[in-house]
Amino acid sequence: MNWRTSRNSVGTVARLVPALFLCAASFTAPAQDAHQHPGNARTEAPPRFVASTAKPFAGLMDDAMAVMHHGMTQAPMNGVPDHDFVTMMIPHHQGAIDMAKALLLYGKDPELRNLAQGIITEQQNEIRVMQAWLQRHQAQPSDATNPR
Repeated sequence: MNWRTSRNSVGTVARLVPALFLCAASFTAPAQDAHQHPGNARTEAPPRFVASTAKPFAGLMDDAMAVMHHGMTQAPMNGVPDHDFVTMMIPHHQGAIDMAKALLLYGKDPELRNLAQGIITEQQNEIRVMQAWLQRHQAQPSDATNPR
């Protein structure tokens, strides 16, 4: 790499950092707002992910992120760390499954296709574990002031 290529790369990174920061801030602010106001759930239908070659790969990834973000911001938080962790991880894991499905539609690399299939299998198993945990712990009081 010569000095001109290196200088251009640094300039590109310097221009991208503020844009990435703004993108990250736009994702965290709504998530914080949604969890600070329990009972303030939105009434619109939640977005759904549909794995289809009718959309380009980038569109599928955007859809998967949007559905995951919506699910995480609408997760029923009660202030108990164990509960809140699980309710937010379920849509996060589903997002990984959706992204892996998109890769299986478009990806050609056998190693990555194998990885994507493994992600689907493992994340589905982990979602089942978390859903079972929620079922077992739903009747317990939500005492956020009692640390474990």
